[in-house]
Amino acid sequence: MLSIGNLTIASPLVLAPMSGISDLPYRLINRSFGCGLAFTEMISSTALAYKSKNTLKMLSATPDDRPLGVQLLGGDPDIIKRALEIVSGYSFDIIDFNAACPASKVVSRGKGAGLLKEPEKLQKLLKIIIENTSLPVTVKIRSGWDESSVNAVDTALRAQDSGVSGLFIHGRTKTQGYRGTVDYNIIREVKKALKIPVIASGDALTPELIKKMFDETGCDGVAVARGALGNPWIFSKTAEHLNNEAASCGPDVYEIARTMKEHLDLIVAFRGEVIGVMQFRKFFSWYLRGMCAKELKLKAFHADTREEMMRLICELETLE
Repeated sequence: MLSIGNLTIASPLVLAPMSGISDLPYRLINRSFGCGLAFTEMISSTALAYKSKNTLKMLSATPDDRPLGVQLLGGDPDIIKRALEIVSGYSFDIIDFNAACPASKVVSRGKGAGLLKEPEKLQKLLKIIIENTSLPVTVKIRSGWDESSVNAVDTALRAQDSGVSGLFIHGRTKTQGYRGTVDYNIIREVKKALKIPVIASGDALTPELIKKMFDETGCDGVAVARGALGNPWIFSKTAEHLNNEAASCGPDVYEIARTMKEHLDLIVAFRGEVIGVMQFRKFFSWYLRGMCAKELKLKAFHADTREEMMRLICELETLE
């Protein structure tokens, strides 16, 4: 169980927001396997403030897609306020502020992980967000900008002082991106320093690594990102592992195919057939990761219709 502000979440496992990935269909598939809390993909406050059609689409949710958080990216107080006004018209449970994205086009504008260089500015932005919403506010940070400026504890304390209800921390620096090793020590130091819940992320790729994160850092929750790509079973398998239950068998090709069909139908219904099938291509490859199915993956990247994609998924069942 995980508590953030006035929100109690049944599972300490969180589906982390990923750009171009964390849409409604993806969240619903992962929820069916035990994901506790999920987030929209990272949303630009600027695009939202100007009511970009594509950005508004990212806010789509259903009653069974709860509890749900929206993750905002920004650096301008006035723009962030305008974005919050729009968000207030939707049924979200948490607002997360991104101070962790390492993308060059983001940090060059003083947003995302760029705010790690300006902890005072980050603190002021968090206060503005808290003053302009009734929802619990969290923030996502990294261990620091680079190895010579690991300032996560100071940044986290400033965030706590601003009034946030929880903190997400990725155990890598901005310059590391998603490479190199995760620093469990800095996450543990942040957890010891704070009174609010700390949700850790970084290499949460298997139930064993997620348990290691809990054990070595004392964190209150773990955010799963890449580990859930084509693998929603990571939530149910990790729950078994954390509860010291006998591990059940992994999904066979029939279970994988069933889940793929459900995901495909969800994404086609949400995006339309042309865009939905195109976006499902990458998921097809992820679901087949570790299988000897190179030819099927190549065919999937040329599939244009739901019928073609369904036929390829059915072919998967013959690989057993």
